[in-house]
Amino acid sequence: MSHQFAKPGPEAANAKLPDWKNQHYLLVDDFQGMRQLLRESLRNLGARFVDQAGSGGEAIMMLQQTRYNVVLCDYNLGQGKNGQQVLEEAKLRELVRPTVVWIVVSAEKSVESVMGAAELQPDAYLIKPITEEVLLTRLNRAWHRKQVFRPIDQAYLEKDYLRAAKLCDVKGDATRVHALDLLRMKAMLLIKSGEYEQAREVYERVLGVRDFIWARAGLAKIKMKNGEFHVARDMFREIINENRYFIDAYDQLAATYQQMGQFDDAAKILEAAAKLSPNSVQRQRSLGELAMKVGNTAQAERAFRKCLSMSEFSIYKSPDAQLGLARVCGQKSDTKEALALLTAVQKEYHTEQVKLRAKITEGLVYHESGDYIKARRAGDELGEMLATTTDRPAPPICLDMARLMFAVGVKEPPVILLSEIIRNNHDNDLMLQEVQEIFEKARMGEEGASIIAASRKEASDLMNRGVLLWKTGKLPEAVEWMRNARQQLPTNLRVLFNCAQIMISYMQKHGFEASLAEEARDVLLQVDRLQPGQQRFAQLMEMLADLTMRSQGRPAQDEDES
Repeated sequence: MSHQFAKPGPEAANAKLPDWKNQHYLLVDDFQGMRQLLRESLRNLGARFVDQAGSGGEAIMMLQQTRYNVVLCDYNLGQGKNGQQVLEEAKLRELVRPTVVWIVVSAEKSVESVMGAAELQPDAYLIKPITEEVLLTRLNRAWHRKQVFRPIDQAYLEKDYLRAAKLCDVKGDATRVHALDLLRMKAMLLIKSGEYEQAREVYERVLGVRDFIWARAGLAKIKMKNGEFHVARDMFREIINENRYFIDAYDQLAATYQQMGQFDDAAKILEAAAKLSPNSVQRQRSLGELAMKVGNTAQAERAFRKCLSMSEFSIYKSPDAQLGLARVCGQKSDTKEALALLTAVQKEYHTEQVKLRAKITEGLVYHESGDYIKARRAGDELGEMLATTTDRPAPPICLDMARLMFAVGVKEPPVILLSEIIRNNHDNDLMLQEVQEIFEKARMGEEGASIIAASRKEASDLMNRGVLLWKTGKLPEAVEWMRNARQQLPTNLRVLFNCAQIMISYMQKHGFEASLAEEARDVLLQVDRLQPGQQRFAQLMEMLADLTMRSQGRPAQDEDES
C-alpha cells in the first residue's frame, strides 16, 4: 500500500451514492416529536422503511427482530438504557452487522457524554438540532466508509485477523480516500495477531508522513507488549500530556504500571481516566479492583458503588462489583452490609460460580472481622462445593480461595485446587511462583515444591504424548489423545493450541471435516477468551479459515465482496 493520505475529494464525490430509499432505518428517541422530525428528514431523502423505538429496551427488542441498515439513536433515553448502553449491547450481542451505520444524535454536549459515546466508536455523533443537509452528509460519509471496510469487518468478526490485515492492503491499493484509516486498522489487527514487528513498520510509515498521536500510541503499545515497560510508560505519559482526552493512553498506561508492579500508580491513572470519561462500567470495576489490591478501601468503595449505580441497565453488569463491594465492607468491619450484598448477588445470579465466589468472600469477611469460627465454617463449605463441581473461577479467584482455606485451617481441598491450577498453567512461571508462596505461607513449602514439580510433569507428559503421536504421523490417535487432554486440562493454553494444531493438521492430510473444523474453532476461541492477542491464535485461525474457504471452492484470499 504505497500512497499518501488523501482527504475526501473527487474520488469520494464520484463514488456511487447509496440507495437511501430501500434501506431499513431505526430511530431511537424517548421524545415522539423528535422521532417525527427525524422520520420526516429521512422521508425527504426517499426512505420508505423507518421504524421507531421510544426507549433503549424497545430498541434492543427491535434490533433482535430486524436487520437495520441505519440506526439513529439519542444519547439520553429517559428511564432505562441510555444510548451508550444500547450501542454497547448491540455490539456485544452482535445485533448489528459491521456494515450498519450507527449515528448518535443528542442535545448532550457534556465532555463525559461525548467521551463515553466516542469510546464505542459510533459512525458519527451529531448535536441537535440537525439539518437534513448535515444528516445526509454524515450518512453518505459513513456509508462509503462502511462499504470499503465491509470485507475487513467480516474477517474481523470471524477472528481471522491476519486475513483482515491483508485485506487492508487490497483495499488500500484501490482507494486513496481511506488509506490512513486502512493503515490504522491494519496496524491494530497486526497487534491483535501478535505480529508486533509488522505493526511497528506500519506505524512508522504513517509517522514518516505526519505526526499522528494514535500512531505514537500504537508504538508505545508495542513497546509494552515487548516488555519495554519504562519506554512505554514514558511514551504514554507524553501522549497524555499532549492530549488529555486521549483516553486509550490512560488505560494502556495503567496496564503498563501493573506490568511494572506499580499498582498505586496504575490506580491513580485509572482514576484520572474515570473522571474524564466516567460512564465506563468496565473501567470503574477495574479501578475498584486495583484500589482494593493496594489497600485503598475508600477509593475501592467509590468505584464499586459508581459501577453498581451505572450498570443497572448495562450489558456489562456482572457480580464483580457487588462481590468487590462486599469485600470492601468486610475490610471496613461492616459485616452486615457485606452479608446483605452477598445475599443479593446470589439472588440475582443463579450460578454455581457466583455461589462459590460469594462463599469465598463470606469467608474472607468473617476472617478479616476476627470471627474465625464462621470463617472456618465457610472454608469447610468451600471444600464441599469444590468436590461437587469441576467448574472453576479464574485463577486469581482460585488462589484467593486456597489462601482462605489454608488460613482457616482447611488443608486437603486447597492442595487439590492448587494442583489443578499448576496443571493448567504448567509453564507459567509467575503463577507457579505465586502458588509456591501460598504453600510457604501455609508452612508447606517443601511439600508444595514437590506438588508443583509432580503436577507440572503430569501436564507436560500428557501434552507431549499427543505431540509425539502427531509428529510420528498417527493423526487420528493424536486427535483423540488431545481431546482427552483438553477435557483434563481445559484452561492449559499449550494443550489447547496443540489440540487445535493437530486437528488442523489432520484435515490438511485427510480432508476437510465441518464438525472437526468447528471443534478446532471452539478450541481456539477458548484460547482467545483466556488470553487474547496471541500470535499462534491468529496463525491457526488463518489456517482454519483457509481450509474452510477451500472446502467451499472459494479462493484462499476472499479479498473483495464489493
